[in-house]
Amino acid sequence: MKPDLFEAPDYYNLDELLSDEHKLVRQAAREWVKRDVSPIIEEYAQKAEFPKQIIGGLAEIGAFGPYIPEEYGGAGLDQISYGLIMQEIERGDSGVRSTASVQSSLVMYPIYKYGTEEQRKKYLPKLASGEWMGCFGLTEPDHGSNPGGMTTNFKDMGDHYLLNGAKMWISNAPFAQVAVVWAKNEEGRIHGLIVERGMEGFSTPETHNKWSLRASATGELIFDNVKVPKENLLPNKSGLGAPLGCLDSARYGIAWGAIGAAMDCYDTALRYSKERMQFGKPIGQFQLQQKKLAEMITEITKAQLLAWRVGVMRDAGTATSAQISMAKRNNVDMAINIAREARQMLGGMGITGEYSIMRHSMNLESVITYEGTHDIHLLITGLDITGLNAFK
Repeated sequence: MKPDLFEAPDYYNLDELLSDEHKLVRQAAREWVKRDVSPIIEEYAQKAEFPKQIIGGLAEIGAFGPYIPEEYGGAGLDQISYGLIMQEIERGDSGVRSTASVQSSLVMYPIYKYGTEEQRKKYLPKLASGEWMGCFGLTEPDHGSNPGGMTTNFKDMGDHYLLNGAKMWISNAPFAQVAVVWAKNEEGRIHGLIVERGMEGFSTPETHNKWSLRASATGELIFDNVKVPKENLLPNKSGLGAPLGCLDSARYGIAWGAIGAAMDCYDTALRYSKERMQFGKPIGQFQLQQKKLAEMITEITKAQLLAWRVGVMRDAGTATSAQISMAKRNNVDMAINIAREARQMLGGMGITGEYSIMRHSMNLESVITYEGTHDIHLLITGLDITGLNAFK
């Protein structure tokens, strides 16, 4: 087992923009990843299994609902702290960060923002502590980039709702106790429903044979005449804007998380370039390798500034969906390119589990697709700057 020697790059002294609390939050997450994630993650990725024993640790470092108020079990932190936690977790593994992102932004966030006080008190403390895990049901087999086309639906049966349909590519589904599910009512309006494991007709088959996010549990959500109590409807927002508001929070976390994956690939390649000898000198002394490393640290630095600025605007309540979309697209694209370049620098060693790079590269193939694909985010920016809708 190789020691985790990671050292985070900070070429523009961005730490000067962070508060002491931000640095403490980041340090706690970084130390936890080094101690509890790095030593085991390759093994779990190889066997395609989520390491459930780390759930308690994720809760302890505030990874579940870090910005949820303390009265509901959250840490009451700001958006920069949330981003830094996601950065450190994804430095360890994108699949582990996905688990935390879903719990925070796609389960706890809608319950907190769109739910009743009774729902907040019932679900949020257990989700914050990791006693309960949650998942988010939006994507369907035939409706990915067009969530508004969903066919999952519910009918008012008088004393309960009757839910039917299916969701696909759902992180945490195989072991989640709670699912926040988006479905259309009889008028075609989208609403959120809280569905609990054990409800008759509700099943969560696991998705196998993944080459990406192998240390994350993915599954389906199947609803076959599921009786959902009326008090499980999220009443405070409906329409497609409700789930998209959750995606804003998740995309923001990904913009930070991708930086962590890129940092890990860069740090690994930099260290390797100083140790690997070819033609009588370290490969880091060759011009082409220095070019790769110089471009990596430049792109990481730009992504850090982008994520920090969006975080400041999130805390001020001024960040737009389009601005968050740009950060997600840019930073994930940056990370996947760095992973590919770093893999080349390590040659054949880069494809082995002895180093983290190939695992990051495979994981990022999912990250560049979920929460809005690379191309869809380009169109979101295009719509924002032209006012012309390419989706219609």
